[in-house]
Amino acid sequence: MRNRLSTLWDGRGFDLILIGIPLAFLIAISGAAILYNVLMSFQAVDMFSLGQLIRPFVGFENYRRILSDPQTWPIFGNTLIFVVGSIVGQFILGLGLALFFQQRFPGSTYLRGLFLVSWVMPGLVAGAIWNWLLSGDFGVINFFLSQMGIIDAPIFWRSNPDFALWSVVIANIWLGTSFNMILLSVGLAAIPQDLYEAAALDGAGPLRRFFTITLPMMRATIGALLSLGLIFTLQQFDLFASITNGGPNNASNVAQYWAWQLSFQEFDFAGGATVSVMMIVVVIVAAAYYVRSTRGEVRG
Repeated sequence: MRNRLSTLWDGRGFDLILIGIPLAFLIAISGAAILYNVLMSFQAVDMFSLGQLIRPFVGFENYRRILSDPQTWPIFGNTLIFVVGSIVGQFILGLGLALFFQQRFPGSTYLRGLFLVSWVMPGLVAGAIWNWLLSGDFGVINFFLSQMGIIDAPIFWRSNPDFALWSVVIANIWLGTSFNMILLSVGLAAIPQDLYEAAALDGAGPLRRFFTITLPMMRATIGALLSLGLIFTLQQFDLFASITNGGPNNASNVAQYWAWQLSFQEFDFAGGATVSVMMIVVVIVAAAYYVRSTRGEVRG
C-alpha cells in the first residue's frame, strides 16, 4: 500500500492523476451531453417531454426525416462550401504570412502581434465589425471596390443570395488566418536551416526549395492544422448569427446554424439533435486524423 501511494509523488503515478482529473471532467460534462444528444436523435421529443430521459423510441426515423427534407442537401452544400472556402483561404493567407514574417525584418514581431487581434476577438464582435464592413449602403468594402472601378453599383453582401454565404466565408477567413499563421510559423521554425543552405548550394531556387523541403517537412503540421481548421469551422456559429442569420431563404445557412434553428426556433429538438450528431461524426473523423498527424509529428 505504501509503495502504491509513493508512486503518486515519484512521477510515475502523478502524471496519471494529471490526466485522470480532466479526463473525468470531460466524460462527466461533455461526454454526458453528447450521449444525451445522440439518445435524443433516436427519440420523439417535444416541448412536454424535453425534460424527460425516457421518451418514445423511433429508431432512424429522425434521420430519414432530416435526409428527406428538401432543404437538407442545399444546407449541407453550403456547409461544404463554407468549410472548404474557409480552410483554403485561412491556410493560404496563414502560410503567406508565416513565410513573410520568417524573414525577421525590423518591427516584424510587433507587426505579427497585430495579426493576433482577430484570433483573440470574440466571434460576435468580429461579426459586428464585418456586418459594418459588408454593409451595402455605407460599407467600407463597397467603397474601396467602387473606388478601384471593380463595381459600378453597391453589392448587398448580406441580403443577396449570391453573396450572403461568401460574406461569412470572408469574415471567417479573417478570423482564423492568424491561428494558421501561428501554427505554420512554428512548423517553419522547426525546419533545419542546413537543408535550405545545402539545397541553395546545389542550385535549387526558392520555389523548388519550397516544394522539396518546406512542404514535405511540414506535412504533419499541415495535416494537424487542416484537421483543427475543419473542427473549428464546423463549430462556427457567431458569424452567422451576427451577419446573415442563415438568410436570405437559407442561402447562407449551414448545418451548425440549422441545428440551432431546428431546436430553438422551430422547437424540433429531435431534428436539431440529429443534425448535430451528423456533425459529430465528421468532427470525430477529423479529430482522429489530427491525433494521427500529431503522432507522426512527434515521431518524425
